Amino acid sequence: MSTENSAIDTSSGPLSRLGSSGIAFGVLGVLAFSFTVPFTRIAVEGLHPLFVGTARAVVAGVLAAIALLVTRSRAPRGTQWARLAVIALGIVAGFPVLTSLALQTTTAGHSAVIIGLLPAVTASVVVIRTGERPGRRFWTFSAVGAVAVVGYSLAAHGALSAPTIGDLYLLGAVVLAAIGYAEGGLMAREIGAWQTISWALVAALPVMTTATAIEWIVDPPRATSGQWAAFAYLGVVSMFLGFFAWYRGLALGPMTAVSQVQLVQPVLSLVWSAALLGEPVTAAMIVGGAVIIGCARGAVRSRSRTTGSVNPVAPHRTAAIPRSHPLPVSR
Repeated sequence: MSTENSAIDTSSGPLSRLGSSGIAFGVLGVLAFSFTVPFTRIAVEGLHPLFVGTARAVVAGVLAAIALLVTRSRAPRGTQWARLAVIALGIVAGFPVLTSLALQTTTAGHSAVIIGLLPAVTASVVVIRTGERPGRRFWTFSAVGAVAVVGYSLAAHGALSAPTIGDLYLLGAVVLAAIGYAEGGLMAREIGAWQTISWALVAALPVMTTATAIEWIVDPPRATSGQWAAFAYLGVVSMFLGFFAWYRGLALGPMTAVSQVQLVQPVLSLVWSAALLGEPVTAAMIVGGAVIIGCARGAVRSRSRTTGSVNPVAPHRTAAIPRSHPLPVSR
């Protein structure tokens, strides 16, 4: 029997108590992702950025393969494989590798400015892909939030520098991640949230393993136990477990609203950076963080207007279990 419990009806039970809009799962996913920047900073002190970008996908891919085998999950069919390839290109290979390349020529603060545009770009891709039509209020909060993230990042890390090749890497990373998020949210409605990220990781595993092996030979890793621990978080949580909640939230939707939860990620990352790395916190950062959180709250509370064909995956949600047949709960 295939394991597709992420696609079940959530009108009753624990999921309904968390909120059917998916915001709660989106917040949980962003919380997991918010540790990525400080732990990446720790990991790259002893490991090459390219190794970190590829090897963490290998770690996550191995875990995903084990999970799929243990649960005997049904393999994707037909065009689902092509869509999984798009997801893998976006969030398994594209975003980690391009951001790692960018960090070779740009600072983490400069990177944060451009990556801060990801929620707005994700919302735009969702509109194109799904037909969701957020109102003017949503776009106002989203735009102000994007500007606030840029200002916040500047206050936290300093002024913008002249454009470099690293900027192109970062812009490419943002676009690819946004596409991976949108397509992943749609796939999660069909095969389940954790199954979506797992199959995407497995699909990319041969390529990422080869790239990791080459990087290992060219520049053998030399790291402390703390740096390896930070790398382990990137592979296990940032690249794998965090997507369980993130894709679940996007699947429950509205996807445009859930995507804006990620506006608060730079704020959380600053908190963890201050706590773990001793980085300073200024008054400007506190004010900027408050504005960002307010914009995220306003965006996620905005109602979406949809077209007649908003949900192209709705016909595939046959795995939903009706209320009259609830799942057994083990105690």
